[in-house]
Amino acid sequence: MRLVFAGTPEVALPSLRAFIDSSRHDVVAVVTRPDAPSGRGRRLERSPVGALADEHGIEVLTPAKAGEPEFLERLRALEPDLCPVVAYGNLLPQRTLDVPKFGWVNLHFSVLPAWRGAAPVQASVRNGDDITGASTFRIVKELDAGPVFGVVTEKVRDRDTSGDLLTRLSLSGADLLLSTVDGIEDGTLRAVDQPDDGVTYAAKISVEDARLDFTTPATAVDRLARAVTPEPGAWAEFRGERLKLGPVTPVADVTLPAGEVLVERKRVLVGTATTAVALGEVQAQGKKRMAATDWARGVRIESGERIA
Repeated sequence: MRLVFAGTPEVALPSLRAFIDSSRHDVVAVVTRPDAPSGRGRRLERSPVGALADEHGIEVLTPAKAGEPEFLERLRALEPDLCPVVAYGNLLPQRTLDVPKFGWVNLHFSVLPAWRGAAPVQASVRNGDDITGASTFRIVKELDAGPVFGVVTEKVRDRDTSGDLLTRLSLSGADLLLSTVDGIEDGTLRAVDQPDDGVTYAAKISVEDARLDFTTPATAVDRLARAVTPEPGAWAEFRGERLKLGPVTPVADVTLPAGEVLVERKRVLVGTATTAVALGEVQAQGKKRMAATDWARGVRIESGERIA
């Protein structure tokens, strides 16, 4: 089939590579977010999907909005049979959805109808889910509510960050998306409506949402820290300045007042509403990321000081 692939970040690359390598399908163009400023010089850079397309000589479309007349004209001229989507990050109006014969098929990183929305993997880690997965579905006007073609599942490991989990799902999800498109082409696959029960939503996580609250239980602090790693990154305040924090580890046999810091020879502990957590890597303002023990030696933490 003639495909126009839509996606933006690195997590979409395994799927795009799968279609490029497939002998059954022809990727005639990709749609991605516009080039964005990056680095100290704020130079415009292609998205990861756009850069991979450039490497393979595939046309790259970068509309600011997916309903722009110029974009729609070019999309219609390309005559795609189907548009696979992975983390594109732009709304698709109905006039755009109507262009390809078989519609737009999205790879979403949850087992729908659970965790519809922008941050399903982060929500799964923060919620303490045992199992998550990925789903392919036909895009409709309502958010992530279209009929489902296929699902793969993935165990959420005890120390998974959202980055760890998303990496695994991007690989298994690529296989799922390719097999879904194959099945649509063959006429052997039919989409099934999502059930009304079990719908949950996963809103995008802001920087403010990623602030750790040490007045909550250790389990909650641990899950949030892992959920927002690598993006947007956990943080708290120490001595009035922001302190970036990596994942923490619950410590069952130590209790401290919430937020109080205890420096030991090989670990730095912080109290929560239950038991303490051990800090992993930290990054103070203007400093490099380092082990918590190295940071603690440098700032010379006094007895009773707190992170909040």
